[in-house]
Parts: sequence; structure tokens; C-alpha cells
Amino acid sequence: MRIESVRAIPGLSGFFFDDQRAIKAGATQRGFAYDSPPQTAGFDRVREAGESLIVELELADGSVVTGDCAAVQYSGTGGRDPLFRASEYRPVVEGVVADALRGRDATLFRDNAETLEAIAPQRSGGDRLHTAVRYGVSQALLNAAARARGCTPTDVLAAAYDTDPATTPVPVFGQSGDERWTNAEKMLLKGVPVLPHGLFNSVEKVGREGEALREYLSGLSELADALGSEGYAPRFHVDVYGILGELFGPPYDRREVTEYFQSLRDAAAPYPLQVEGPMDAGSREAQIAQMAELREGLHSAGVAVDIVADEWCNTFEDVRAFVDAGAADLVQIKTPDLGGIQRSAEAVLYCDGTDTRAYLGGTCNETVTSARACAHVALATDAAQVLAKPGMGFDEGFMVVTNEMRRTLARSSGAVPGRPSTDRPGGDGEARSTGGAGDD
Repeated sequence: MRIESVRAIPGLSGFFFDDQRAIKAGATQRGFAYDSPPQTAGFDRVREAGESLIVELELADGSVVTGDCAAVQYSGTGGRDPLFRASEYRPVVEGVVADALRGRDATLFRDNAETLEAIAPQRSGGDRLHTAVRYGVSQALLNAAARARGCTPTDVLAAAYDTDPATTPVPVFGQSGDERWTNAEKMLLKGVPVLPHGLFNSVEKVGREGEALREYLSGLSELADALGSEGYAPRFHVDVYGILGELFGPPYDRREVTEYFQSLRDAAAPYPLQVEGPMDAGSREAQIAQMAELREGLHSAGVAVDIVADEWCNTFEDVRAFVDAGAADLVQIKTPDLGGIQRSAEAVLYCDGTDTRAYLGGTCNETVTSARACAHVALATDAAQVLAKPGMGFDEGFMVVTNEMRRTLARSSGAVPGRPSTDRPGGDGEARSTGGAGDD
């Protein structure tokens, strides 16, 4: 089955683009918007409507599959690609990308994805196409392979990487946004496995001495006891956007820091706790060093809090560097920042056999299409947890990701069609499944 044509349509994403530098510097929020000036290149204001670029591939049988180009909420910072504008990249997708993909065999997902990765940079300011472009087009390529083979995207990925997919849904991580109490109650009532994210992205939200975060975890623990069903054992996961680094500063293995983390552990008890992005050191090398220092300090002090890498852990190469250095208990694989969706699968698999777990994350600023694609990556690689997305309302993203995994597992026959053939060592193969229809 050949790819006949490529189209691109500017669309919406599930949330907003936010200027993280301005917010962390104390931008004044008025209602939902901010009235302070932006500080990151490309932003016209601190909070801007999110954008996506819908990619459609028409196949030889007339069917159309899709993928959505999307970028993270906090674009342009922490080593990420610049702010993504759909109108700017539409001609790129319909030009050089379409020229490279038109006429290719849709069944060969990895070959096609590698062709996309090799395209020279266009308007990206880096050495590759903008991550959002590679992310969205690779989703369409994944769905094209599934349609052409008559199987699920999970099957395509499992065949491409010779994995045994998860047989039960991967634990979903809910994100609350600023409605950290109301949405946490919703999560507890729905039995979300990992919660609530919390959006602790300013000193005011964390507390000048970290007291607000500690009080929140204590209240969350009480809520979980009151609202959780029998046998429900969630894991608490809060993202602090580097704010603890502003409160304490290095070195992070000193007693003051480990005692504070112990106080968070005590507040969250009896539920396990993981803290994402404790500091922002300003570069990948410094971030790895400080995260490793904190992790070792917590282990030495017997503090049972897992730390999660986020800032400066964007690309596959970044993930590999954090894992190799033992700098985190979990690494967030921020799917839009890795570019092609196959790179997210590779990053999860790189964690296998190490003492670092893979959290397949992303951003609230994605779309339903990209979230569904990521659910297949999570299943194919058996990630430790997967983010509920898109949006900040919680319910919708949790439904999208959970239902996609349940649908896929219900369709699974136990065999993985399309295992690698002799057409290309380590490649996709062209074996066809006899069961199931494509997802799109």
C-alpha cells in the first residue's frame, strides 16, 4: 500500500502555549491570562492559544490516516525547539516532507520514520525538522502502517522493536492543572493509578519554605483515604518545575534538603511519592549532576521519594544521558520533544534493564490524535506510566488514553502480527495480520 499524498491543515491543540520563563519570574496572572510581558523568544504574550497542524496521508486504497503536529506547553525553554506556529510549518509538511514520503510503502513504518528524521531542517533553527513536525507526521506514518497491515499501531510498534506488549493497561497519570483539589477528587473517585501532577510552578504555590506543597500532600493523603475504594493504592506524583532548587539551592545531598523531602514523604504517607523536576540547573550537564546528587542524598538518608527527570531531558540523547548517569528514578519521555514517535518508543526501551523507569509523558497541549498514538507506544513498550492528555480538565484526557488502551487490548489476539521479516534486518517486515481494522 503506497502513500499517495500528504496534506496539512492548521488546527487547535488541547491547551495553551505558556512562557515558562515569565511565569517562573513572577508574571502577574489576571484570571486565566497574564498581563506581564513575555520573556521567551517567539511569544507575543505570556499565555497564547495552542496550535496544532493536522497531517493527513492518503493511501492507495483511498483511505486517509492522520497525525497531529503539536508542541509542549512550555515551548522554547529548557533546551526545547522554538514556539511552534502551524501556519509557518504547513508549507514544510506539504513541500519537502510530502516529496520525501509520496510513493513510499506505507507498511514500512520504521523506514518511513527514519526517512522523515533525515530531512534537512526547515525553519527550525536546529539540525533537524522541528520536533512538532516529526511528531505529527510520524503518528500518521504509524497509523498508515496499521491500516495497511490490518492491525493496531501497538502491533506495528511491537513488530518494529520486537517487544512483548503490555497485557493490561499501563498506569495512567492524571494532571490536575491549577484545579489541584477539585481534579484530585475526581481522580480519586475514578481510581486513577498515578496523580495529581499539581502544577506547582511558582514559589507562591510551593510556599516560601515549601510548606504549601507539604500541606497539599497531607490533605491529598486524607482525601485518598476518604474517597478511594477498597484496595485502591494510588501513587502520588507532583511536578515542582524546578522551584525546590530556588528554595534550597545546591548542594542537594545536604541534611536540610533530605529532611525536607522526608517531610514530604511523611505528608504523603502511606502513598508512594515521586517528585518531578526538583530543580532547573540551566544545562543538561548541570541538571544531571544535581539530580544525581539529590538522588544519592535521598538514598543515603533512607528517604523513600523517587525523583523524576523533566527539565533538560528532552531528546532521546538526553534520556540516554540521564539514565546512564543514574540521575533519576524515572525519566519523563516528553513525547513531542523527542520528534518522531518512534523515538519515544526507543527511549522507553532504553530504560529496560536499568534502575530507571520510563514515564511516557508529553503535554496538556497535545491533541486526541497524538494522545491515542502515545497510548499505543505505552502498550507496545510496557512503560511504567503514561500521561492522561490532552487538556487540563483531567476527565477528557483520562478517558482518551484509558479507552484507547482498553480498545486495543480487547482487539488483541495474543499474537503480534507483522514480526520482522527478512526484507530488512531489524525492520518492520511486511507480514499482514488477519484481524482488526486500522484505528483511523
